[in-house]
Amino acid sequence: MASQEVKDYLNTVVATQGQFNIRLHQFHWYVKGFHFFTLHEKFEELYDEVTANLDVVAERLLAIGGEPYSTLQEFIDHSIIEERVEDKYLSQDEMVGAVVADLETIADSLKEGAKLTDEHEDFPSNDMLIAMKGSVDKHIWMLKAYSGNAADT
Repeated sequence: MASQEVKDYLNTVVATQGQFNIRLHQFHWYVKGFHFFTLHEKFEELYDEVTANLDVVAERLLAIGGEPYSTLQEFIDHSIIEERVEDKYLSQDEMVGAVVADLETIADSLKEGAKLTDEHEDFPSNDMLIAMKGSVDKHIWMLKAYSGNAADT
């Protein structure tokens, strides 16, 4: 049986993925400017991936006896990233920066989650989180490169 600590952590991931999905939709709908077509498409690609990850983590949580959050209010209450209605008015560059900041927060959490699941010998969850972190790291690199920033800045 999985530990409550792992279940709680995975539920935080569910909430965060749900919240991030909504933020990415906000940016997808409200992005304006010279790079509209590129960013509109990139934000859609990201929220499609986040939706898939949300589903995978929620199903893993169910498989180990947990109860994933499933309402917008639960996402807001338990996410490690915040809802910011005013972000729909950000410039396209500020939106990219906000997505990078959210991805960096998520990457840090996934790193901690990988350690936690390894300590608890929950190797399927560990593999899932490591794969998610790899993808997040790639998106951070790509968005920073798009913005003209080095990967380590």
